[in-house]
Amino acid sequence: MFTRVISLIGKEQFNEISKKTVLVVGLGGVGGYAVEALVRSGIGTLILIDYDKIDISNLNRQIITNNNNIGKYKVDEMKNRILSINPNCNVIVINTFLNNETIDKLRDFQLDYIVDACDSVQAKKLLIDYALDNNIKLIASMGTANKVDPSKLVITDIRKTSYDPLAKILRKYVIDKKTNKKVMVVSSTEQPIKSDILSSLVFVPAVAGLMCANYIIRDIIKN
Repeated sequence: MFTRVISLIGKEQFNEISKKTVLVVGLGGVGGYAVEALVRSGIGTLILIDYDKIDISNLNRQIITNNNNIGKYKVDEMKNRILSINPNCNVIVINTFLNNETIDKLRDFQLDYIVDACDSVQAKKLLIDYALDNNIKLIASMGTANKVDPSKLVITDIRKTSYDPLAKILRKYVIDKKTNKKVMVVSSTEQPIKSDILSSLVFVPAVAGLMCANYIIRDIIKN
């Protein structure tokens, strides 16, 4: 199935991709598309963390959702989707909410990369700390709600973000840590549309997820 991937990047580079283990935290609009791109690029092991079930409100933007799996756990549906694409992918699911009590579950695995696609500020802080402490490469998605222009998304160090309320909180957290290491994020320079609720079209979260995956693949192949 990877003939056209190998023809583009070569067998040796593809073999490097197939050896990597990627943790994806959060399987919503961003995380689902990140996983989709990673499995179709040949990542060998995917570890999925999410505690949520599919809701009808997810249908407008989350790639794993359809009218037949509402009420089912996202990790299970994502695993089924991955294996329907590449049965040889090693998929590990952890159906939990990432917090101070569950973060230690990550120590059971040898991670190469982390995709932070979750909504919880506390979980994002925990993932930043875990990645920095364990020298794991992290790419974190910032806010994608209430935005309509995916061309305004950029990959940058958290310290260089702007117009993103979520990034503002995490930017202060990283600066206060006084670390010299970069914390790479996908963030939008678009000012959010004012709304009483977090609203989304599919475009911004989907592209953010694809950018997270692309960041990892390009880092592996050094492109």
